[in-house]
Amino acid sequence: MSVAPTEVQRPEGEDLVRLDTPWVTIVWNDPVNLMSYVTYVFRAYFGYSKEHATKLMMDVHQAGRAVVSNGSREEMERDVGAMHGYGLWATLQQDK
Repeated sequence: MSVAPTEVQRPEGEDLVRLDTPWVTIVWNDPVNLMSYVTYVFRAYFGYSKEHATKLMMDVHQAGRAVVSNGSREEMERDVGAMHGYGLWATLQQDK
């Protein structure tokens, strides 16, 4: 007995999940944390240099947000949780 192939509809547009697209962690500006503390968190958690951490902190302060890491969804969930643990407002999203 042979089985005929089944035709499958492929999702289009927004329904299509791009598995090769990484996720990003975004840290948002808030009125609570000092700029020096945000820089400290980026250095302590991510291991960024003082210059890179300061640039990201300035992006958060001036633009209202900064992408601070990228990778798999699970990694970004971990990073968002860590940022929350430090008292920073952070979210994740699939990179475009």
